[in-house]
Amino acid sequence: MKYVNRFRVAPGSAVKLKNFDPGFKGHHKSHTEATEEIEQDRTKLRDLQELFYADGRGSLLICLQGMDTAGKDGTIGHVLGAMNPQGCRVAGFKQPSAEEAAHDFLWRIHRATPAKGEIGIFNRSHYEDVLVVRVHDLVPRAVWSQRYDQINGFEKELVESDTHILKFYLHVSKQEQLRRFKDRLDDPAKQWKISEADYKERTFWAEYEAAYEEALSRCSTESAPWFVIPANHKWFRNLAVARIVVEYLEALKMKRPEPKVDLEYIRREYHAAKEA
Repeated sequence: MKYVNRFRVAPGSAVKLKNFDPGFKGHHKSHTEATEEIEQDRTKLRDLQELFYADGRGSLLICLQGMDTAGKDGTIGHVLGAMNPQGCRVAGFKQPSAEEAAHDFLWRIHRATPAKGEIGIFNRSHYEDVLVVRVHDLVPRAVWSQRYDQINGFEKELVESDTHILKFYLHVSKQEQLRRFKDRLDDPAKQWKISEADYKERTFWAEYEAAYEEALSRCSTESAPWFVIPANHKWFRNLAVARIVVEYLEALKMKRPEPKVDLEYIRREYHAAKEA
């Protein structure tokens, strides 16, 4: 089964994250065993992104969400690292600035969407406004509960404007998160990432899971699907996301545009003369 089907959340399904194994790694026994496949996918990604840029008829938006330490930055490094940065953009969404907060919640998101030919990656996204906002009661329920339909409408508008959308929930276990926090604590190169707030947020784990389950259930559509990606094994997380992007791009039937110049004239006037 293709990865694009294996991890996709079917539209209208009621998602329960306890039914998804964050430690799943398919038929692979180890990172070493999967290395060849990973490198093959990176090569395909590079070629497909170049073709996507040349084709220029649409854009691709990749949204990454997940609990702290799920690997949003690592996934970006792996997927984007295989592509030409001239055709890619990354946008991160943290607490809104004063200017952003003075507009509707989708204003800052819309400004960051990719142009035609571009691949855009969101590190967190518009879904923060039905996640952290909900968990911490930052706005009334009457406000955030309407946002699922607003998000679906926003994504529908993007799709109708030739933006393809792939959304990934990086599914890490609570135990694995704690282990990764400890790794940061013990690694001088990662200690700058440590925040007491990260540990305090763990007390809201159940609330975040419930918020993610509703977002995944209500906002996975045929044209803007969610994928639940097992993320306890970093290498498999990267493999799965890259493979889904590869499979999706391969299905687009892209093509390079025809040359805009007379190739025979160029050969005759500029190459034949120099070779003579």
